[in-house]
Amino acid sequence: MGKRIIAQRRGKGSTTYRCPSFNFKGAAKHPAIVQEPIKGTVIDIIHCPAHSAPLVKVEYENGESSLMIAPENICVNQTIENGSKNLDVGNTLALKDIPEGTLIYNIENVPGDGGKFVRSSGTFARIISQVGNQTLILLPSKKQKAFNVNCRATIGIVAGSGRPEKPFLKAGTMFFKMKAKNHLYPRTASCAMNAVDHPFGNKRTSRKSKARVAPKNAPPGRKVGMVRARRTGRKKK
Repeated sequence: MGKRIIAQRRGKGSTTYRCPSFNFKGAAKHPAIVQEPIKGTVIDIIHCPAHSAPLVKVEYENGESSLMIAPENICVNQTIENGSKNLDVGNTLALKDIPEGTLIYNIENVPGDGGKFVRSSGTFARIISQVGNQTLILLPSKKQKAFNVNCRATIGIVAGSGRPEKPFLKAGTMFFKMKAKNHLYPRTASCAMNAVDHPFGNKRTSRKSKARVAPKNAPPGRKVGMVRARRTGRKKK
């Protein structure tokens, strides 16, 4: 009897594909928008399995506390500011208050959403220009994107650079990395399966794969592999 392919098993919601959020320390985002600048103190630097970069716990003057993605060279008991125009590392400012050429990270997509762009370890973006009510930013992918000038970002470079440079060396290390976020590992190639286990499975030959474009009216479990063309063949005039 055949078994469900990976694309089908994901929809079942089993523990293999469920996010272990009970192990996560919390959401790392900008604090609420304030009218007047407010100072905060770094209480601790922590590790969270949900993030590739270290996090810092910050307590503000008004009694609130939050988690933010740690920049390089930050330390415990350091003072950071939210809403000011001071360009020290770790401060959170509106894009309109940041000069051109400044390195930033954790950029908001919509003012007040807490930050959506440039959050992984070792990454940074650069302010290119201020044009009207938009700020043009060079992202780590070398693409340029325009943001609302009221969106906020943090000054500096995300800590934890060099993380991808260390090799895993053995499968056991990769296993524990994947297990931290409940990612399926190891993943069997579809063309290495038997015919009953996957649409691409085939006989025991030197070239097992029978990868084909999914049929036009295939059910969801069969829609795997390459995207089907709308039409094929020579176009008749």
